[in-house]
Amino acid sequence: MTAILAALTDSNAWDTAKTGGIALVVLLWLATAFWTVKDARHRIGDPWLVALAGLLGLVPFLGPFLYLFLRPPEYLEERRERELEMRVIEERLAERDLRCPVCRGRVDSSFLVCPVCATRLKQACGECGSPLEPIWQACPYCATPIASVPGGDAGLLQPVRPRSERD
Repeated sequence: MTAILAALTDSNAWDTAKTGGIALVVLLWLATAFWTVKDARHRIGDPWLVALAGLLGLVPFLGPFLYLFLRPPEYLEERRERELEMRVIEERLAERDLRCPVCRGRVDSSFLVCPVCATRLKQACGECGSPLEPIWQACPYCATPIASVPGGDAGLLQPVRPRSERD
């Protein structure tokens, strides 16, 4: 038996298999290090942390497993998409749940006054009567330019009339 083992270990086939096995292990080690860097680029925004993950990936076989436990749970793109979805949902909820600032009664975005306490919520356009937001520069429904009245009520908006109509 020992003669057979000695013959196998002394042959060229053994040297070739040993060299091939070592090459396979080295390639697997480099592939796991490459995968670690590639995955870190998708999950981590800071280039220094990506480099640190790459160095961790170079620790033979233990490094990539440690990286698996320490890496962020989601890709950067997935995180951005989730944040955008959350913003959209929050905006929809804010639009759906509009309330009067005085009585907290539910109001619609098209209401000029609160139907419960009659608090003025928006000013109507002087041309078409559509409700206007305080920051708008023009009525989006009839394209009438809007300016706040100097010296008047700061919350009331009036359409800017051409000079010929003002005189």
